[in-house]
Amino acid sequence: MADVGTAKTATPAVSPLAGEPIKRADAERLAGVLKAFADPARLRLLSLIQSAPDGEASVSDLTAPLGLSQPTVSHHLRILTEAGLLERDKRGVWAYYRLVPSAIAAVAELLTPPRKRATKKAR
Repeated sequence: MADVGTAKTATPAVSPLAGEPIKRADAERLAGVLKAFADPARLRLLSLIQSAPDGEASVSDLTAPLGLSQPTVSHHLRILTEAGLLERDKRGVWAYYRLVPSAIAAVAELLTPPRKRATKKAR
């Protein structure tokens, strides 16, 4: 499985649910990615970006729907980007964010018990 995120937060190749112990470093990397998910504002950001017309949004597109200030939204976007869940595209003075579907899928795969994975793939 491909790594997700930056070198600092890439998810491990071994799931904590795989039936074998996960190494400490792998657990720390996965925890870093999951911490990025573990905030209501960040979950809403992921949802807002995913549902945007072109699947991307700038900070100015996101502040009003969240009811948060621009610096706070930028902070949350930085955390999601560093976790490898979003990619940032700078265009002039604006930065646009879009989801990294493979990163989201990799995290979902790691958290799906092996038995469930086998039945999902067999369908």
